[in-house]
Amino acid sequence: MSNPVAAATGNVTNQAVQFQNNGAPSRQHYGSGVSCNGSTMTFSPFYMGNHTVPFDEEMSQRSYTVAENWGGQINFMFPLDRRGLAQCRRIAKRQEEKMRLDYELTRMLRCAELQQKGFMLAENTRVYTMCNDVVPIVEYKKNKQAAVKQYLKKTCTPKKGRKLPWKEQEYDCPTQPTKVNDSTN
Repeated sequence: MSNPVAAATGNVTNQAVQFQNNGAPSRQHYGSGVSCNGSTMTFSPFYMGNHTVPFDEEMSQRSYTVAENWGGQINFMFPLDRRGLAQCRRIAKRQEEKMRLDYELTRMLRCAELQQKGFMLAENTRVYTMCNDVVPIVEYKKNKQAAVKQYLKKTCTPKKGRKLPWKEQEYDCPTQPTKVNDSTN
């Protein structure tokens, strides 16, 4: 009688790579809790290497095993709710406008404080022009009146007739065609 016996051995290596992307790369933050998700493409490379030297019961080396896995994953993410994204971007735009207004008002306030204390920014410095557009209202009105009077004297002629002492001089100025600023073209 024969008693055939066959034996087979083998090793199975099961390796997995898991990518978790919660959308963080696609999120733009605009401050004050305003963040919008946009479209994004990400690429995630990976390498998993396994070099083993197995030993048997007598601690003698029988083989050397190398298992290397290389790869990558490409993700395309885009928001499905376009109306929500559009609304988020409108809110972000208003947030940006508010931040710009806050900056300008703070700049004007600080410049006015400097002027009230008798200071100004030095000429030929990078910040010299920062306060040039901040002028006291009284000075603005005085300069505007002086500019109007200079314009009237330079380009207009005084109206003939008797001028009453308590009235301003009246002038006849040449009419100029009005330029229409049409920005729709």
